[in-house]
Amino acid sequence: MRKLILSAALVAASVFGMTAVQAAEPATAGKEYIELSNPVPVSQPGKIEVVELFWYGCPHCYHFEPTVNPWAEKLPADVNFKRVPAMFGGPWDAHGQMFLTLEAMGVEHKVHAAVFKAIQEQGKKLVKPDEMAEFLATQGVDKDKFLATFNSFAIKGQVNQARELAKKYEITGVPSMVVNGKYRFDLGTAGGPEGVLNVADQLIAKERAAK
Repeated sequence: MRKLILSAALVAASVFGMTAVQAAEPATAGKEYIELSNPVPVSQPGKIEVVELFWYGCPHCYHFEPTVNPWAEKLPADVNFKRVPAMFGGPWDAHGQMFLTLEAMGVEHKVHAAVFKAIQEQGKKLVKPDEMAEFLATQGVDKDKFLATFNSFAIKGQVNQARELAKKYEITGVPSMVVNGKYRFDLGTAGGPEGVLNVADQLIAKERAAK
C-alpha cells in the first residue's frame, strides 16, 4: 500500500510536469506505453479492448472520470471499453467486489458516479457490505439483492479473475489503461488525462490497422 501511495504521488508530479505539446506527440513503446511481454486475451474476441483499471479510493481515478467518460461514450462499435477494479487487498478488494456486484446487477452505470463521490467527497469508507448496502439503498439499489449478490459464488469468482488480470497486466498503481491486452500506460507515462486518451486513440488505430 505504501508503495502504491508513493507511486500515485510520483504520477501526480509527472502529470503536472508534462506539457500539452509533449502529450500530443506520437506514442512510442518504452516511453508513453509499455508493450506487455505476454499479451492477455480480450473478453470479446473480434473487438479492440480498452481496459481501465481503477479503485474507488483513488483520487486520481476520480479526477480522471470527467475526461475518460465522454471519450468512452463516443468510441466506435469495434471498440469495447471496460473497467476492471484493481485488487491489492483491504479496501481495494472491498470496493472492487462492490463494483463487480453492481455490474452483475446491471446498475453500475446508474450509481458509479455516486459511489465515487461518496468516497472521495463525502468521506464515506464503504468497506463493509452492510455499509455499502445502506448507502446504495439511497441510490435506488435493492439492499437485500445487493447483499445476496455480493456474497455469491459467482462474484467471488469474478473477484479472483480481476485479481489475476491485474497481475497479468503487471500494474503497480491506478488509474492504468490497457489496450487489446498488449499495451499498458498511465497518467505518468502518457502525460496526464488527455495524454492517456491520445495514447489510447493511437493504439486503437494501430490495432485496427493490424486486423
